[in-house]
Amino acid sequence: MREPLPADMFDELCPSSLNPIRFGDKWAALIIRCLAHGPRRFSELRVPLSRVTPKVLTQSLRSLERDGLVKRTVYAGATPHVEYELTPLGRSMLHPIAVACAWTEKHWDELLDARESYDQATRLDRAE
Repeated sequence: MREPLPADMFDELCPSSLNPIRFGDKWAALIIRCLAHGPRRFSELRVPLSRVTPKVLTQSLRSLERDGLVKRTVYAGATPHVEYELTPLGRSMLHPIAVACAWTEKHWDELLDARESYDQATRLDRAE
């Protein structure tokens, strides 16, 4: 039995959500991190990726599969199911993503301050 993915893996205070460095689409790096420790079913991915709609998660998984980063395996039988896992190419993304996450964590306050300043300036511009 696999260890379940934590529901708060990518909560709003997670550096991943603030990371300005994108790997693929908006959710690709988060999906890759979810698959770091082995294959997962779609329903397992939905737990920490609860902010992603099922439709967008499906699109992201298909895009990762198309790029050769994720392998999709369909299991037929009495209880058919699908699992997603990283390919060797996908696993090679784990290190750059970890570096990007570490950078984001280090610069968390600066990023939040910059966004807050920008948003405040934008609100003032609209009010004028």
